Amino acid sequence: MDRRVKLIFNPHADNGHGWRIASSLQATIEHLGGAEWAGTKYPTHATELAQEAAQDGFEIVVAIGGDGTVHEVINGLMQVSSEVRPMLAAVPIGNGNDFCANVGLESDPAVAILRAFSGEPRGLDIGMVRDGSGRTEYWDNSLGIGFDAATVIHSHTITRLQGTPMYFVAAVKTILRDQHAPHFKIRTDTEEIDNKFLWVAFLNGRREGGGFILAPEARPDDGVLDYTMVERVSRPMMFRLIPEFMRGTHGRFKEVHIGRFRELELEADHALLIHTDGEIFANATDNVRELTVQVLPEAIRLIA
Repeated sequence: MDRRVKLIFNPHADNGHGWRIASSLQATIEHLGGAEWAGTKYPTHATELAQEAAQDGFEIVVAIGGDGTVHEVINGLMQVSSEVRPMLAAVPIGNGNDFCANVGLESDPAVAILRAFSGEPRGLDIGMVRDGSGRTEYWDNSLGIGFDAATVIHSHTITRLQGTPMYFVAAVKTILRDQHAPHFKIRTDTEEIDNKFLWVAFLNGRREGGGFILAPEARPDDGVLDYTMVERVSRPMMFRLIPEFMRGTHGRFKEVHIGRFRELELEADHALLIHTDGEIFANATDNVRELTVQVLPEAIRLIA
């Protein structure tokens, strides 16, 4: 029996070349039986479209775009009960495409769209974050605080590069401009941590930033989240660490803390800069200082 498929497409993906890529997929989609298209027009529109697709009875929602599109689609799917929640598929046409790499989806859009129609579903863990005011958001790949989030902001100002080179240049800019290290008190289901950290990242997948391997052992279906935390270090030391993060060998440095958790509570002595899957969750002006983070095992069924 044919499944009802909703394609949610971000025309601004791939630096505005998304329309060209989507057009090249049209013939394949028609050959596979067709689907209903919906293009995003403004930030969070994909969230609204995904929730509407679930309420309209679609069985598969395909995110055609980058990591931001997948993030928004997942937040829409998580607004409906698991009993009626559609399955998720993704076609990578963004800059970093970390989500698709982490879950083993094809990097070629033409192959990925075939899998969206013919692949088998498997469980995908989802992260959930709640700030001190009760605001909640879901994330599929990474949540970064401090240096990590500042790098995301700097990456938005770089237009001539894509993928890893873009995030590398953004990281260099962050080292030169942002060295703030709040004092954190962190309690997980297995340990307590009290320290000043320049960089705090929670990961559901191995990589972020177009190829930085922050959590080499992470798996998006193991029921836990990984963390990587970097203590306050000098700028020369950060330059030393960046290549290690690109190779996933940073865990051998004493200034880097790695571990796993299912639930976590965090409190900082300064307002935090936070991103979720490359989307800004909190600026310093939002004065967010408390977070609760937890994993929701196999909350989404992913077609791969």
